[in-house]
Amino acid sequence: MSKMIFVNLPVADLAKSMAFYEALGFVNEPRFTDETAAAMQWSDTIVVMLLTHPKWKSFTSKAIVDAKASAQVMLCIGIDSRAAVDAITEAAAGAGGLADPNPPQDYGFMYGRSFEDPDGHIWEPMWMDPKMASGEMAPPEHQPA
Repeated sequence: MSKMIFVNLPVADLAKSMAFYEALGFVNEPRFTDETAAAMQWSDTIVVMLLTHPKWKSFTSKAIVDAKASAQVMLCIGIDSRAAVDAITEAAAGAGGLADPNPPQDYGFMYGRSFEDPDGHIWEPMWMDPKMASGEMAPPEHQPA
């Protein structure tokens, strides 16, 4: 089995959150979805598990953070192009999320924006020049003068 990541997120309204992630291109995996949780597949190796608050609380005794008031993580995801970064950020805003809760970042070789889902979880779509990502190019501060 390849290495995978399952991002577990507590959500206040499961149906609303499912619709939001579907608007961004995630696909529901019905085998792992019921009235308490939904598996939203983004790629062969990335799945977002949306968990109702009662379901979340069955896994941990820690309090659910109000992601609209506090940040615990920012989930950075690699995107294929600068235009695709803009597209997913605008799609998030159009689907009930918030675009750019953090300032956009443009370093030339790397470009990123951010969005919040309806519960306030922060995602950071980011594009990096393939030569930089592969190591063929050094970051500007490390390039010879």
